[in-house]
Amino acid sequence: MTSLKLRIQRASLFSRLFSHLLSRFACRPSAFCGVFLAKGLIGSAIFSFLLVANVTVSASLLPQGQNKGSPNNFNTEYHRTESPALHEGQQAPNRDSLRIVSLAPHLTEWAYSLGLGPNLVAVSDYSDYPEAAKALPRVADYQGVDMAAILAFKPDLVLAWKGGNKPQDIQKLSSLGLNVFDSAITQIDDIPSELIRLGTLTHTSLKAKTLAEAFNENIAALKSAYSRETPKSVFYYSWSTPLMTVGPKAWPNKLLNVCGAQTAFYDSPIDYPQVSVSEVLIRQVDVIIAASNESKASLSSFWEPHSDFLDAEIVTVNPDITSRFSLRLADELKRLCSGVN
Repeated sequence: MTSLKLRIQRASLFSRLFSHLLSRFACRPSAFCGVFLAKGLIGSAIFSFLLVANVTVSASLLPQGQNKGSPNNFNTEYHRTESPALHEGQQAPNRDSLRIVSLAPHLTEWAYSLGLGPNLVAVSDYSDYPEAAKALPRVADYQGVDMAAILAFKPDLVLAWKGGNKPQDIQKLSSLGLNVFDSAITQIDDIPSELIRLGTLTHTSLKAKTLAEAFNENIAALKSAYSRETPKSVFYYSWSTPLMTVGPKAWPNKLLNVCGAQTAFYDSPIDYPQVSVSEVLIRQVDVIIAASNESKASLSSFWEPHSDFLDAEIVTVNPDITSRFSLRLADELKRLCSGVN
């Protein structure tokens, strides 16, 4: 009896949703319809471009790259991937004279965190934190790296990210005799461990270990504070045109897990599925997370027409932090967890 009643209630909800969405999005055959569809396609193209740019150059640390006959006598070995990385325990010959090129924004941040800001001679696009990084020359973007420019800077060490930088670019840098620190981040716990590895290489081990311990402690405290048996259902997105969210294996969902939550599309077979408003409404999410720099009022205006079917708080997070493997992630997660709970 209870099961039948539940099915009747759900059928009624779906019927009301269908009528509501039909009235909102029905498109009559007209010139306006064509403009609307064209706008959607253009939006998709722009989104794809920005997504590639952000993912490619907004992080920077995964294993890959090799040092063959480096001028500084760095040795290499295979590190978690088929591409050789710098030998564990090896160090730069002289920290004060060390010249570093960073090929991803989060690696640029790591260098500054370790006190290596003065050693950076060039960085990637989107390296905008801290402020001093904005003044450095750019040698990499979503299209790849500028080999000639990098060689002209005569770096002692190149920081690369497997998964963001192109594999062929990293291999090319290594084949040219450059020392390449490549790093792979798949879990939050990889951030402090890889930072320590970089610290060992650059004579900044003590600083790296101190930062890593603080980061680990903050993450552990959040997991303990927000642990729950049944995770909250969250709709996480960055753009509304097209409307895309995250699957269970996507990086943002790993952030949600720290807060005792999970993506509402936990059953998605892909990491970043495109969804419809109706799908979001049917899943009856607890919280909406917008990784966006838009105002809350602007974001709310998108969902306001569906308020009769959606009872979820809208929380914003900084996309420049949540999309990077930054040490700033610990503080941003405090805001995220507070908003979710």
